[in-house]
Amino acid sequence: MDHTAAEHVGELLTQAAETHHQVYAIRDGDDPDWATWYSDWLVNLSRLPELLQRKPIRSELTYLLVSLDKEYLRDTHGEPWEAFYAVRILQYFGSR
Repeated sequence: MDHTAAEHVGELLTQAAETHHQVYAIRDGDDPDWATWYSDWLVNLSRLPELLQRKPIRSELTYLLVSLDKEYLRDTHGEPWEAFYAVRILQYFGSR
C-alpha cells in the first residue's frame, strides 16, 4: 500500500468534510444523505479520480462510504476516520 496515496486520499476526505460542514452549516452539518454528497464531491470536484487512476462510479462510492461508516463505528476505537476510509477506498478501487 502506498502510504503517500492514503495520506492524499485522507486529505481529500478531510477537505470534503470541511466543505460539507460549510454547505450544511445552517443545519449544523446534519445531513442524513451525507454519503451521496461526499461521493459526488469526491468524484466530480476533487482529485480522487486522479489518485485512483480512474473515475469511480458515484453510486458505488456512495455505497462504499456507507459501508465504511458502519464498519468504522463498529470496529474502531480512536483511529482517525479519514485514515481508516482512505486505506479501504484505495484497496477497494485498486482491486478492480
